[in-house]
Order: sequence, then C-alpha cells, then structure tokens
Amino acid sequence: MSNRLIDYVYIFLTMGLTVYGQLIVKWRIAKFGAMPSEFHEKLKFLLSASLDPYIFSMFVAAFLAAVAWMVAMTKFELSYAFPITSLNFVIVVVLSNYLLNEPVSLQKLVGLAFIVFGVTVASRA
Repeated sequence: MSNRLIDYVYIFLTMGLTVYGQLIVKWRIAKFGAMPSEFHEKLKFLLSASLDPYIFSMFVAAFLAAVAWMVAMTKFELSYAFPITSLNFVIVVVLSNYLLNEPVSLQKLVGLAFIVFGVTVASRA
C-alpha cells in the first residue's frame, strides 16, 4: 500500500470511530429513558449511562478518533481533510436507517446529496 493511501487511513479511522460513537450512544441511551429534570437526577442519569459498557466504548472510540485525527493533521491540510469528515453525516443517516430503523425522508436524501457534492468540490480545490 502506498504511503499516501496509508495517510488516508487516519482520516477514515477518525470517521469510523466517530460514526461508531454516534450510533452506539443513540442505540444504548434508549435503555436509560428520558433525561430527568432535577439536577441531581441528571447527574445520576449521566453517570449511570457513562458506565454502560457500550457507551463507555464510545468514550474510548472518541479518544482513539482524536489520536487518529492528530496523526491525519500531520499528513494533510485541515482545509482538505476536514470537509471529508462531513461524509460522517451521510454514513450516520444510512447506518441509523439500517441499524436503528430511523426514517430517511426525501428531504434528508437531498441534503445528503448536497453534502456529497460539497465534499467532492472541496476535495478538488
């Protein structure tokens, strides 16, 4: 594998770990119900949710995503790499539909098409 291709792995690793975290939190937070209104109950809710092994794995994934992003920033200009991460929106919508049965409307699809178009334009500039 060429060195430049390996450089892209860090961007895509960042993206994959970020998407993982979003999907895991959405999937698992339903177990805990609605956020309480009382301050102390909110703290208890957040602590309990944070200790859930799957949600805790999101924190680990976020840390690893940050490390991968730091490495990516040694390889690419921010103005080039960051627009690529916008594809996270597309990936999350597709996977949340597939894995979490969330609806995808025509309006969302049009918005996602604009994102893909924008990333394509930005990556060629």
